[in-house]
Amino acid sequence: MDLPQTVTRLLHRAADGHATAAQELLPIVYQELRALAASLFRDQKPGNTLQPTALVHEAYLKLVDQAIDWSGRSQFFVVAAKAMRSILVDHARGRNRDKRGGGRQRVTLSADPAAPDAQELPVELIDAALTRLAELDDRKARLVELRFFGGLSLEQAADTLGVARSTASEDWRMARAWLYNELREQLE
Repeated sequence: MDLPQTVTRLLHRAADGHATAAQELLPIVYQELRALAASLFRDQKPGNTLQPTALVHEAYLKLVDQAIDWSGRSQFFVVAAKAMRSILVDHARGRNRDKRGGGRQRVTLSADPAAPDAQELPVELIDAALTRLAELDDRKARLVELRFFGGLSLEQAADTLGVARSTASEDWRMARAWLYNELREQLE
């Protein structure tokens, strides 16, 4: 069984309204989505009220409820990364509302400007910075989103975006440097 073709076929069937297609799709993509979600939670502090399994379920529900003309497996995981980003940002905003006793915490960035430690930053700040980056260079913002929120390797992200790996590598280097400068200013 060719997994990418099976996923694409099921996505098309689900988009056409076949109720069983979405049920067949979940077991096939669940492990990959679960691995993506787990990578997002790897460096989180204990006590997070949103767990990887809940993130996968919420993201999956968002994905199958959308009227998208699915072009294939890559598009599915691009949309999954966006859905996970949206859910994480909404969750973080809700958790940090003053009425719930939250608030912004000051965090420090890595001293290496080429490799900011994004795991220590509040997801709301990363989201806002990515939104600003998208206004300047949408491809770089999508690359960061696929790597950070989608858990894709540089090679997988390059393939998903349809760019050469050398282009993705350069975009990644530039986007990280831009994000480092942008987020450093936000936190100082």
